[in-house]
Amino acid sequence: MQLDEPVLLPRLCRVAVCGGTHGNELSGVYLVREMLKTETRREDGESASVLMVLSNPRAMQQCRRYVDTDLNRCFTHATLNGPVSDGTPYEIMRSRELNAMLGPKGSRAAVDLVCDLHNTTANMGLCFIAYSDSDWICLHIFRYLQKQMPDTPMRFIHFDVSNKESYSLYSIGKHGFAMEIGPQPHGCVKSDIYTAMKEGVQHMLDWAGYFNSGCLFEGGLVDVFTMVKNVDYPRDGETRNIMATIHPRLQDRDFCLLHPGDPLFQTFSGETLTYNGNEPLYPFFINECAYYEKGIALSLARKKCVTIPSIRAQTEEEEEQASEQSFASEEEE
Repeated sequence: MQLDEPVLLPRLCRVAVCGGTHGNELSGVYLVREMLKTETRREDGESASVLMVLSNPRAMQQCRRYVDTDLNRCFTHATLNGPVSDGTPYEIMRSRELNAMLGPKGSRAAVDLVCDLHNTTANMGLCFIAYSDSDWICLHIFRYLQKQMPDTPMRFIHFDVSNKESYSLYSIGKHGFAMEIGPQPHGCVKSDIYTAMKEGVQHMLDWAGYFNSGCLFEGGLVDVFTMVKNVDYPRDGETRNIMATIHPRLQDRDFCLLHPGDPLFQTFSGETLTYNGNEPLYPFFINECAYYEKGIALSLARKKCVTIPSIRAQTEEEEEQASEQSFASEEEE
């Protein structure tokens, strides 16, 4: 294939926009509720069919992250297909309902794209979080949002699960990402954060319509932050209580390069603890409120520049040919 030839990809016929996967992250809750009041299909007939989903109704009613267990960790095949009983946690049962609605995960019947809406208490701006750094659909959507929203800080975060299975709601779709926006305290909604999320979702849906209509999207470069590890707070060996907070020089400085020797924590007695890693890395999810229970004070990432190819949607004829070739390959296997 010539370098300037576009990659041909199937159209995005069905898109799911999900809010309330965590019931106290309210921008997505209120945005999906608002979207449910209005028609999202454009008049050109090329836009995707959009399904709006309120993911965790019980947690939303209680304005809690979850009722029994974190719904956004319940979408592995083992959890989706394991045994259930009267004592099965609510979120596991709900994950199966969502998998039936949007999936099944990994199947041809799954929706083409899932955009799962989240808020963070960390100062992260608008982030895409995805399990792949080579999903050209997600990367092109992100690049399009960067151009349409130049005043909004925006990053693409890659969770590398090459050695384990994806577990989040957006992994149900053929393509998927979380749109994470902050800072916003859990249990409330801020106008600027809500507005940024609303604009981001609308631009994402516009992009899907342009893509489906046959527009060519030129390739280019995208900075990708690949998560390396999580860092916990210093803890007491007996009680497991935390012994320090994020250092004030680091607080709210998500995606600012952290060098070995830089202040990392400040103990409750006032001592500064420094970062003792072997290389400079980019911190994010700094002091995320919901991660105290997970033993995460912050995450660290490496930044790399990814070259994405030009893409366009397959025509109906090209889709039929690709489907026939795929079916023939499956028959041979």
